[in-house]
Amino acid sequence: MQFVSDRPTRLNILALLRFLGIVAAVIAVYSIIFHYIMEYEGRSYSWITGFYWTLTVMSTLGFGDITFESDLGRLFSAVVLLSGIIFLLILLPFTFIEFFYAPWMRAQDAARAPRELPEKTKDHIILTHFDAVTSHLIDKLIQYHYGYVLLIADLTEALRLHEMGYRVMVGSLDDPETYRQARVDQAAFIVATGDDQTNTNVAFTAREISESVSVIAIANTPASVDILELAGCSHVLELNKVTGHALARQVVNDVTRAHVIGQFDDLLIAEAGVRGTSLVGKTLQESKIRSQTGLNVLGIWERGSFQSIVPDTQITDDSTLILAGIEADLNAYNDLFCQGESDDIAPIIIIGGGRVGRAVAQSLHAKGLEYLVVEKNPALTQVANAQRYIVGDAAELEVLEAAGIRQTTAVIVTTHNDDMNIYLTIYCRRLRPDIQILSRAVLDRNVVTLHRAGADFVISYASTGANAMMNLIRRDNILMVAEGLYIFEVQISSSIAGYTLIECDIRNKTGCTVVAIRANQQIQPMLNPQEPLPSTGRLILIGTPDDEERFLKVFT
Repeated sequence: MQFVSDRPTRLNILALLRFLGIVAAVIAVYSIIFHYIMEYEGRSYSWITGFYWTLTVMSTLGFGDITFESDLGRLFSAVVLLSGIIFLLILLPFTFIEFFYAPWMRAQDAARAPRELPEKTKDHIILTHFDAVTSHLIDKLIQYHYGYVLLIADLTEALRLHEMGYRVMVGSLDDPETYRQARVDQAAFIVATGDDQTNTNVAFTAREISESVSVIAIANTPASVDILELAGCSHVLELNKVTGHALARQVVNDVTRAHVIGQFDDLLIAEAGVRGTSLVGKTLQESKIRSQTGLNVLGIWERGSFQSIVPDTQITDDSTLILAGIEADLNAYNDLFCQGESDDIAPIIIIGGGRVGRAVAQSLHAKGLEYLVVEKNPALTQVANAQRYIVGDAAELEVLEAAGIRQTTAVIVTTHNDDMNIYLTIYCRRLRPDIQILSRAVLDRNVVTLHRAGADFVISYASTGANAMMNLIRRDNILMVAEGLYIFEVQISSSIAGYTLIECDIRNKTGCTVVAIRANQQIQPMLNPQEPLPSTGRLILIGTPDDEERFLKVFT
């Protein structure tokens, strides 16, 4: 239907039919001439035989069972043969391919990458670019059963993405008709992850069609935030700042102090290293953390590996505890187990003075922590606080020593090249086995490699951006404890309402650990495993993306 509905295609089919009519007329004329020449030679054949002879000669098969004896007949045979070569072996294949096969293939491509969505499409997410952030976001959208469409201007690229399993639509981002055909007036969100100029055009153009759709855009520079909002963006995210703040949040002067990494109302989520404390060597039951402080131990994090805990879980020197409780509980923990902060703390080293590095510096400054930025590009050091910058290549020992690698407690690697980040992580770990190393990963696949290289904490730009957008889409609070470990909220479904946590056995079935319950506008962190779950409310859980996927399949 789509093939024949296109006007150029209909014209092509008519041209092909006209050509076939000409070929049929030529065959008919040749069959008649064959009949009369045979009578001239004194032989008689039926009209069907004439048709048969014409086809065998024109197609160059030439069976030889019927031949002319006169020169006139042989000359006619040569004419039929040559015209058959031209019509059937040259013109017919070319005409068929040009006017039928090629349009048919284009129609097939158009069906796989349409230029318009069905009229009933609604509550979908329109994505305007395909990059690492978008790819990660699509995985989240599929996980939570959100419909989406990816707008691609180039048909070849659209078909490539279609073959990869993405739902695509072909259309120019600066054309209002594209958004009209994408049913933007019935969409839930538009997500623009391109450059600032393109995102501004996307928001402004989409607003011509719909004033109600929410537009989420990424701003690569602070100066673009106001412009994007003026263009019609509902939410503008500076992912460089988000990534930088997430890295700075993990920096601690004293690795044994419990520091807050996230918050759900009054419920605080914190991390605490145990190196050098009295907790090392004890089991969780022997540590008596819950009874002495009121904190709930959610799990243990050890350089990229999260372990759910049981009473017999052993606390080692490399363990980092994930804790949940109120502020008073954290203060009690620090009073009991923290060794105390040093008054003379060397500046934290930030390697890379780009946008993420500058965002880390701003966050550390807001926390009252001293820092030094190592940047080899002199142009990036021309800032107001240039005295905090050291110009040089961090791969050189002299530069790192000038920055204080021998005295610092933490190094944050923020370059936009994963190979360089891995190189510098290995280098810093060999120089200082005892310090905290935090690193940024541009691609998700390098997160594990950076952990193996010696990074204590790794954050992915793509997953950070996707989680920030997903929080806006779901209007939820997804907290990334570390790369590959999240705290998230889900609605209490009918499959578990009225059952106790012991009966649900959530941890064994899914790998998730229940952190708290949000019910009646309040969060209950200290859960009684024998108390039935309420019929309304939300569970706050901690787990990996795979754990979350299993939970959604089993309990929702």
